[in-house]
Amino acid sequence: MGKEEQELANRPDNTAFTQQRLPAWQPMLSAGIVIPGFVLIGLAFIGIGVALFITSRSIQVLEFDYTGVEQNSPCFNCTGQKVLNCVCNLDFSIDRPFTGTVFFYYGLSNYFQNFRKYSVSKDDSQLYGDITYFKSPSVTCSPYDYDSNNQPIVPCGSIANSMFNDTFKLNNINGSKVDLVPLDGKGIAWWTDYNIKYRNPSITPLKNAFNNTVKPIFWSKPAYELDTTDPANNGFINQDFLVWMRRAALPNFRKLYRRIDKGLPIGNYSLAISYNYPVLSFNGRKKVVFSNVSWMGGKNEFLGIAYLVIGSMCVFMSIVMLIVYAKFKFPEED
Repeated sequence: MGKEEQELANRPDNTAFTQQRLPAWQPMLSAGIVIPGFVLIGLAFIGIGVALFITSRSIQVLEFDYTGVEQNSPCFNCTGQKVLNCVCNLDFSIDRPFTGTVFFYYGLSNYFQNFRKYSVSKDDSQLYGDITYFKSPSVTCSPYDYDSNNQPIVPCGSIANSMFNDTFKLNNINGSKVDLVPLDGKGIAWWTDYNIKYRNPSITPLKNAFNNTVKPIFWSKPAYELDTTDPANNGFINQDFLVWMRRAALPNFRKLYRRIDKGLPIGNYSLAISYNYPVLSFNGRKKVVFSNVSWMGGKNEFLGIAYLVIGSMCVFMSIVMLIVYAKFKFPEED
């Protein structure tokens, strides 16, 4: 094949698309288009920013630190190394009612769940209910794959082993009357985690699937006893377990603990805290957060401020361009 024949063979088809002959439109940007465009975009951003900022400011948030480092903290007596089964009470008042559903979070600081070796320290096949991996956990779970007696740990890995285990009870105090505030723990985990990623073994009773295995070292009870009253919330599909296994991206984070569906009226409250989770060894802190939400989600003023700043910059630039155009416009546009 000659050189000319080879070039003809490699030439694209003679179509409007391959030869770039399709109709095209190119905007002719002039001052009469750009300046009003900047003004309209800026005003739109400012309007959205004002709406977001006002909505964010209307969201109520109550946050309390209960680490117990300070001597005047109600949980100070629970921070000793030899203190077991300690319960401390955090008293607070609400002078403005929380309307709608209130979300109850626990928060941890200086806790790096995004550390790579920690974040991969689990066995996905084991957590999917495959009992084959109950007897031979993945090497990614090391050093929490076997105990000192060489018994396999289920669920294995650092994430499961370090599961948050403080518990809370909220009481509404009205004079001498104490009412327990109902806390709803259903549906607090991601739908995909509960229905797809994590499954219990298809063995009844569930306890039999864990024969010849041991619970994680720092757990007080095995996985099949996380909620014996509700089979749909037991084992690997326990809501609290699923929430913890969803790792946080930043060292300071909060995770959903419960929902209060009927809100919180004005009054005095006492939060009974079963203080179990140690954080002082890594200079961490613990807190509880009560918050309601709006159509835009939780409290976040940054998004509204960002829209206001960008919108203001667009309006400012339109004014600058108008001044420049009025002073230095081209002769043919006179």
